[in-house]
Amino acid sequence: MKNISVLFDFPQYQLETYNLEKAFSTKYGDTWESLSSKEYIDQFNKISRGLLKLGVKPNDKIALISTTNRTEWNVMDMGVLQLGAQTIPIYPTISKEDYEYILNHSEATYCFVSDAGIVEKLNQIKDNTKLKAIYTFDEVEGEANWKEVLELGEDTSNASEVDALKEKVQPDDLATIIYTSGTTGKPKGVMLSHKNLVSNTLDSTPRVPLELGKAKALSFLPVCHVFERIIHYLYMYCGIEIHFAQAQETISDNLKEVQPDIMTAVPRLYEKIYDAIVEKGTNLSGIKKGLFFWALNLGLRFEPYRANGWWYETQLKLARKLIFSKWKEALGGKMNTLVSGSAPLQPRLIRVFSAAGMPILEGYGLTETSPVISVNCPFNKGIRIGTVGRIIDNVEVKIAEDGEILVKGPNVMLGYYKDEEKTASVMTGDYFHTGDIGELSDDNFLKITDRKKEMFKTSGGKYVAPALLENELKQSRFIEQIMVVGEGEKMPAALIQPNFDFIKEWARRKSVDLQPGNEALCLNENVISRIQHEIDNCNQDFGKWEQIKTFKLTPDIWSIEAGHLTPTLKMKRKVIKEIYKDLYESLYGRK
Repeated sequence: MKNISVLFDFPQYQLETYNLEKAFSTKYGDTWESLSSKEYIDQFNKISRGLLKLGVKPNDKIALISTTNRTEWNVMDMGVLQLGAQTIPIYPTISKEDYEYILNHSEATYCFVSDAGIVEKLNQIKDNTKLKAIYTFDEVEGEANWKEVLELGEDTSNASEVDALKEKVQPDDLATIIYTSGTTGKPKGVMLSHKNLVSNTLDSTPRVPLELGKAKALSFLPVCHVFERIIHYLYMYCGIEIHFAQAQETISDNLKEVQPDIMTAVPRLYEKIYDAIVEKGTNLSGIKKGLFFWALNLGLRFEPYRANGWWYETQLKLARKLIFSKWKEALGGKMNTLVSGSAPLQPRLIRVFSAAGMPILEGYGLTETSPVISVNCPFNKGIRIGTVGRIIDNVEVKIAEDGEILVKGPNVMLGYYKDEEKTASVMTGDYFHTGDIGELSDDNFLKITDRKKEMFKTSGGKYVAPALLENELKQSRFIEQIMVVGEGEKMPAALIQPNFDFIKEWARRKSVDLQPGNEALCLNENVISRIQHEIDNCNQDFGKWEQIKTFKLTPDIWSIEAGHLTPTLKMKRKVIKEIYKDLYESLYGRK
């Protein structure tokens, strides 16, 4: 076929190159249902014809909202794009007010959603938008179903019209507007072209450490986020079967059912998997417990490319046979690649999972860069722990005088939708300002050291990089979330959400008397003393002006729903500070 230049070339390439029997698989109830490469193309052609009959035209905006990843989302994506229209993916977890803002700002005319819960929110605000109709993937009583559009598309009389519209779509045309969740203010609409996403897919492909056409993937991260979306396009191009996890609670079961070779996730999920494994090891006894922690400690010393020498490798081989093989079994038995993005990953997780034969490949990017800028990979000594990998092909990175990472390439966005001023504020010529501080080695490995916008200055004039402290302390099993504060104050301090489940288990083992309730736990002197011990250990690695001098524990679980976190699990710093205003003031003796 011709060179791939627009997104809907990928499915055709997959059909001609791999012709998968199970290109996409979703579990409905107790049954997995799959679409082949050909069935996928047939379905999204029907959607294109159906949408055309509904009056959808080039440059119309079609919103997609799904609680979980599923085949229908991908069918809709291609069906919309073929017409020269654009998809507006929206996070399912945001408020109805944010739904209203995004739908109005994008001027979306139709919305396709997964389930009754989303429809319920939409129905409260749809009359304030330009939506002509809402269609659901699940059967929802009283609501139009997406199968009605498929049925409209059974009639092929307008197929030539679809073909004509496809031919008009050019690489530089707008493909999608992705509204970034943002930690402050209204979401920004990032405009990405076909070229942005196609180039990023093709330039990331050389880093894929799998046998093309023969691997399986489990998809879990929300596909409305550009990271998972580009992964889907990459899987299509590489002939990798995509199986969709049902929910976070079912991942363990889905892994065993699918037995995937690869999975992408955010660091928080890998932390939870690691903590669950360590918890099981803690509950062992005798020689089994001894062997478990021998293997774990061995894993924490892992270095790639046999850098630790033959004796370490001999022990590692034994640890993999006795202990780590069980870890791998828990993830389906065939997992050999884990990919991490969206937030910094703790080096200990990379070491331990690599030791277990399931290396976590950490990458870096932003929605505005489509997203991949760099990624670790096993080829050509391409893994360097503590970095986010080498810069991918055709992308150029330079470090500004103040340390900010600037990016240039075919992956850099068209701009922010309806906001030329904001677009201009993040561009210097062709270079996009990432807002991240980093270092670039002579051999092109990128290291992120902090978020430029998150660095603050104390009243003494000293700069503090909170992410460095936070990432170090989140390694503690006592700490679930931590936000370092102190801008304009005399010293750094911290607001901490304890790991309530672990602390309760720790208290049981240590015979520490805990009163019921999270508020009581946060005031317990034994708990406070134990977390102080974690902070004291961390402080030793930082300058005196950076060290956390005091902290307060928060009784709530920080969540997306409660407003503490963005849909990509980043902290909303201003919101958290406002929620715990009294605690914040008490850190500095003002309450």
